[in-house]
Amino acid sequence: MIDHIDIREGGLDEPQVSALLQTHLDAMHAQSPPESTHTLDLDSLRGPTMCFWSVWDGATLLAVGAMKQFSDTDGEIKSMHTAQAARGCGIATKLLAHIEAEAKAKGIVRLNLETGTPSDFASARRLYERAGYVECPPFGGYKLDPFSVFMTKTI
Repeated sequence: MIDHIDIREGGLDEPQVSALLQTHLDAMHAQSPPESTHTLDLDSLRGPTMCFWSVWDGATLLAVGAMKQFSDTDGEIKSMHTAQAARGCGIATKLLAHIEAEAKAKGIVRLNLETGTPSDFASARRLYERAGYVECPPFGGYKLDPFSVFMTKTI
């Protein structure tokens, strides 16, 4: 049982964060071919247009998530991943709401995302649908891909 969560900006230098991001990268590469994998490494997550958050219960890392800002009004959710032991506890829902609130505070009015079509991504697609995201055409530099679903939401 998770008693209290703490969503912190940053954390990319934490060993637990690096390990969870590596788990995320490994899972994405196992489920999609390289040309259909759009994950970001640690250096990319440190970029000037990125915001990164880590979710903790005391000293235990529960989840990570990021947002890339494309313009003054548009952003993309990136690298959302919940640790296996914390799945089903509502952590991703809370992190997504936090990212949306932070985006809105920055003046962003539209958030986009890309997620996978394989069955392992079904829970992620349901999370985004429950939060009001709808399918859309590819955005940014993305192209149509049978392994990708593109979604958007006005916040």
